[in-house]
Amino acid sequence: MSTTSVASSGDTKARPGAAASMDRMYRYTRHIYDLTRKPYLLGRDRLLSVMDIQPSDRVLEIGCGTARNLIKLHQLHPHAELFGLDAASVMLETAQANLRRAGMGDQVTLRQALAEELDHGRTFGLDRPFDAIFFSYALSMIPTWPAAVEAAMANLKPGGGLYVVDFWDQRELPGAFAKLLTWWLAKFHVHFRPEMLEYLRTMAGAGRVTLELESVAGRYAYVARMRKVG
Repeated sequence: MSTTSVASSGDTKARPGAAASMDRMYRYTRHIYDLTRKPYLLGRDRLLSVMDIQPSDRVLEIGCGTARNLIKLHQLHPHAELFGLDAASVMLETAQANLRRAGMGDQVTLRQALAEELDHGRTFGLDRPFDAIFFSYALSMIPTWPAAVEAAMANLKPGGGLYVVDFWDQRELPGAFAKLLTWWLAKFHVHFRPEMLEYLRTMAGAGRVTLELESVAGRYAYVARMRKVG
């Protein structure tokens, strides 16, 4: 089994000060993060339920936060080997505590690094790429999200699964609601990025991945299921 550990990996040259900024943002809110995010981070459990995970698969969450998703994923796939990456060391401290409370102290390996710095060998000491990687409302918080997607692809085995749940355009919801949501999310440095979904579609059009897309709550969010080609 993996051991739960919080170690720093990478020199964060890609975004100087990014990790420190994340620590400042979550230094206090991490203690109520799951409670306050539950009403509007819709589709997370749907994502976990549709992931194609086999026993002994190595599965990484980029932007794992408090380990909420990793704990639920372990309940669904107790024989998978789970890993978590986050830029905020304070979030990983909370994640480690949550894993211990869930009786998973030796089930998950945690590392601190920026998403675009991911390297399965250097970051986690692994001899092969991951079988599955997922982002749960993390890409919309990463200014350099294309680099994060490409890092995930580079550390995913051929035929491996790449999964994303994130905000969509709320096209089927009242306009006033969409405006209020945009204002609220901006307070937490979260932004709807329509170009992000187009990027995933372009990857599929180029034959790099297969892509299945489904709407969550009237295009409030989307779940993207991809498989790496080649």
